[in-house]
Amino acid sequence: MNDWFAARRQRMLRLKVRREGERPFTPRLSAAAPVFEQCPRCKAAVTRAHWEKNRLVCPECGFHRPVGAYRRLSMVLDPGTFQELDPDLAAGDPLGFPGYGEKLAGLRRRTGLREAAVAAKGRIGGLPVVVAVLDSRFLMGSMGVAVGEKIARAAETAEKARLPLVIFCASGGARMQEGILSLMQMGKTAAAVTRFREKGGLYIAYLTHPTTGGVTASFAMLGDITLAEPEALIGFAGPRVIEQTIGEKLPAGFQRAEYLQEHGFVDAVVPRDEMRDTLAKLLRLHQKGGVRRDAE
Repeated sequence: MNDWFAARRQRMLRLKVRREGERPFTPRLSAAAPVFEQCPRCKAAVTRAHWEKNRLVCPECGFHRPVGAYRRLSMVLDPGTFQELDPDLAAGDPLGFPGYGEKLAGLRRRTGLREAAVAAKGRIGGLPVVVAVLDSRFLMGSMGVAVGEKIARAAETAEKARLPLVIFCASGGARMQEGILSLMQMGKTAAAVTRFREKGGLYIAYLTHPTTGGVTASFAMLGDITLAEPEALIGFAGPRVIEQTIGEKLPAGFQRAEYLQEHGFVDAVVPRDEMRDTLAKLLRLHQKGGVRRDAE
């Protein structure tokens, strides 16, 4: 399935290169890349083949490395069902922030993304669904105008098509380069998700590392069901900021997924190798009677 997504992405990028004259993004690792990559947590030397086979989870300690948006979708959606929504929607530079345009251009070349969010229709376990994914490689998944618009449109698409909505959250918060316009996305995304839920839609939020700031304070914590990856950092302000503010040492594991599950903020901590099966099971359990529109 990864090959299908990679091939489709390459075709899109070749068209973009011919149209705009930009250098294409090539996700393949070069021959000079190291055979072993050290796990950031346990420091074990793990082969690239093992990382790939294990979905970027350390086979020694279970550490979950970040996953790009398109790769995440390839892990979740049934083969051949991916239909990207608003692929050309991208941030501008509304404030003329120094160096912002150049930074965006560089990130687009390096990641192959237009923005920090990707939304798509597809199927999970044969059931139609709308899925949005925030990618921490693109400005830490920060929420600017385009990201907020993509999330809001994903919720509206799910509402109109009467489909479940799944959002994989990963963010450092609001995007400072877009100022108050980025903060306004908190209200917009929260309102769109709330309207969707009030119409009877099922919203599953899947929190990955890290999910913080304005994303946490808006749509990330509005799920009918809230899942999280192991050891994901989840909160509004970071633990260091909180400790400096209150002048106290925080409990061990504070703001980690397991701690939030113990205190009722997260329904379940779901490892990556169980992610697809868990979502498929939840979608089947919550599937409503009657006729659903297809995800076409």
